[in-house]
Amino acid sequence: MSTLAIDVRGLSKQYGGRAVVDKVDMQVAAGRIVGFLGPNGSGKTTSLRMLCGLLTPDAGEGQVLGLDFRREADAIKRQVGYMTQKFGLYEDLSIRENLDFVARLFSMPKRRAAVDEALQRLGLASRAKQLAGSLSGGWKQRLALAACLLHHPRLLLLDEPTAGVDPKARREFWDQIHALAAEGITVLVSTHYMDEAERCHELVYIAYGTVLARGSAAAIVAEAGARDLEDAFVKLVDRASDNFS
Repeated sequence: MSTLAIDVRGLSKQYGGRAVVDKVDMQVAAGRIVGFLGPNGSGKTTSLRMLCGLLTPDAGEGQVLGLDFRREADAIKRQVGYMTQKFGLYEDLSIRENLDFVARLFSMPKRRAAVDEALQRLGLASRAKQLAGSLSGGWKQRLALAACLLHHPRLLLLDEPTAGVDPKARREFWDQIHALAAEGITVLVSTHYMDEAERCHELVYIAYGTVLARGSAAAIVAEAGARDLEDAFVKLVDRASDNFS
């Protein structure tokens, strides 16, 4: 078996007495692209935030990048790129200024070289002086990914990164994700788009805070006795709803 970039068990988080994430087990092999799917409110974002050390779990054990994900959260943060669904950079700063700010946060010794590399890699060099607030959704997405990659992370956690982005920009984004995985970077990405789910090596489907299915798209469709992936997820939620009603 490949080395596991993520290996956690019993991941749990409650809010107001309600289990938002309930004893989730997750194993992700290094260099793989794993799609994290589920309806709104299913616990995807909460899970991602716990895995990268931004949120303290109520229970759970295991490792992220070989580090205890509860006791060594600060060390994990330095090796993970986390991209939020909502654009989180400064709209009144230029592309270059935003990337330089992120490089400062990571105390990178060769900031200018790192920023130049990120600009070139994501095709942003010609727009380096453009204010982030004036960018389209697709270009903001590129900038956000560039910021995630500045410190050369080993793991990317992407929370619905293509929401509201046009189809062309989505395709280009996924081409970049596959290129990163080919370099050995592990990607855990949440999405609502079925065409994107089918581009993942494996899928994890969560609802009601629990994992209902995992495996390849073809395996999940076959196991659910469904026509396609979307139909499979509908069947999974319908079957699970009886236990949570």
